[in-house]
Amino acid sequence: MSAGLLLQYIVIGAIVLVSALVTFRKLAPQLTNRWLAAAALRFDQPGHAAWQRALGRQLQPKQASGNCSDGCSTCGACGPKPPAAQAKVQPLEFRPRAK
Repeated sequence: MSAGLLLQYIVIGAIVLVSALVTFRKLAPQLTNRWLAAAALRFDQPGHAAWQRALGRQLQPKQASGNCSDGCSTCGACGPKPPAAQAKVQPLEFRPRAK
């Protein structure tokens, strides 16, 4: 196997892995948040190297702060959203087929 082909396989594999992670994070956010929190706890322990602790802090999932400025929209207390531009509604008209 040539070096160019190996590099191509590595790049394609990285692209597929990243897209799978993004899709999985979008479809199962609570599960991925638990996994990220577990990984963050494992890395951010006393006695680990500084880069490991920094990585653990970066992996820590963001938590909702519980106020109306975070935009989580989980409680519904932020008020209704303004209506989108109203399109003119036209009723359907059924006509018999011409013979």
